[in-house]
Amino acid sequence: MLYRSLLRPILFRLPPETAHELALHSLDFLKLKSVNRLVRRRFTSNSFGDLIRFGLSFSNPVGLAAGFDKDGLALQSLSALGFGFIEAGTVTYHPQPGNPRPRLFRLPKDSALINRAGFNNAGAGAFAERVAGLNLPCVLGISIGKSKVSPIEEANADYLASFELVYPLADYIAINVSSPNTPQLRELQRASHLSSLLSALQARNQELQKNHLRPSPMPLLVKLSPDIDDVEMESTVEVIKAFAIDGIIATNTTTKRDHLLTDPNTVAEIGDGGLSGAPLRQTATRMIAKLYRLTGGTIPLIGVGGIFTAEDAWEKIAAGASLVQLYTGFIYQGPGIAKRINEGLARLVKANGFSTLDEAVGHRAKELEG
Repeated sequence: MLYRSLLRPILFRLPPETAHELALHSLDFLKLKSVNRLVRRRFTSNSFGDLIRFGLSFSNPVGLAAGFDKDGLALQSLSALGFGFIEAGTVTYHPQPGNPRPRLFRLPKDSALINRAGFNNAGAGAFAERVAGLNLPCVLGISIGKSKVSPIEEANADYLASFELVYPLADYIAINVSSPNTPQLRELQRASHLSSLLSALQARNQELQKNHLRPSPMPLLVKLSPDIDDVEMESTVEVIKAFAIDGIIATNTTTKRDHLLTDPNTVAEIGDGGLSGAPLRQTATRMIAKLYRLTGGTIPLIGVGGIFTAEDAWEKIAAGASLVQLYTGFIYQGPGIAKRINEGLARLVKANGFSTLDEAVGHRAKELEG
């Protein structure tokens, strides 16, 4: 494959964040309509009909996770690569540079990344100006987070300010309360903080629905950490159910460093940050299965963590995910990954005796919870 044999070796010689920026900006040529159409035909796979999740129609279950295109620089181009949905961001109300570089690190032996970017972005206002008027052929989710300069007691106001700015642009909005790279952010997963935040957001959601003449409120999703314990997970799910949240994204990156193949001294030198990729696969799958049980399968789950192949995605679906997202897999496998996974999933649905993908969701949840 061209990407893995030629392009990836070149990109992997560059510092990770430099390579990421180069890749993002190089997608500009796909904005040309003729090129975009050709690429779309090459990478699009329509094997699922319409998948209805939280009131939205998805052409396929494979999405690009938040973090790849924080500022909405290449959404039109990325949408040509066969994704059923793209989650842009995470954006914050206040523009912020993020943490000092270097802040993105590759662990090739583990097919993993460590990042401590810290929500570097130009702010929700700049994002809204850039993305306004885009008409993407796939579902657009927008992830919002707390600005670093806003103290925890002002988190609600900070999220609400971003929420209002991105509301007209989004098909759904994801509430990121689980990044390990913003001080105190994960405290917002605790039931008391989360109740206050979700109450404020849902109240504003109702107001904005009327103002924008939407037929229904904006779908809200909450992104959770893989590092919460079972007791905390149960209380978090109760809050999510109480405020009629439309979906859960599981999971964000982990701060754990268990069972890595990379030399421990190298990992120690990297320092803090969230680990993503293959080492997160099993943890994320178990958490999805637990969430499926705790929600009784009534709240759609988006499975994220270590998805590189159709088999990886299928395991997330078997555990209870009705959609999946990629980030690290996209970095390592390249632009054809969404099509390969979609085609593989279509084969796996039939091979396992199901008529539709929906029938397969959660069919091994009890087993995979462990």
